[in-house]
Amino acid sequence: MLIIEVTNVREVMRQRFGSLGGRLIGKVVNEEAQVEKALIEEMEIAFQEFGIEARILSVQGPELSEDKNLEFPLQVREDRKVLLKDDQSLSEE
Repeated sequence: MLIIEVTNVREVMRQRFGSLGGRLIGKVVNEEAQVEKALIEEMEIAFQEFGIEARILSVQGPELSEDKNLEFPLQVREDRKVLLKDDQSLSEE
């Protein structure tokens, strides 16, 4: 398994959109997500050329600590209870 951390996101955004665009784009969209999306697209093309099948994930949260341990803090964005259709009448009471 490979884990790739892009450590120069701002510089990449400045190269793609210029210095003014690089400053503004961070206020409009997630810079890291945009760089990861572009990187994934390039990796997909390269993998296909080499005949590699893979699953590429872009996730928010993992951090590499000072002592070289990978930490996965979890951030709950949404919490939803899913009930079967027969049980919905119970949840509405």
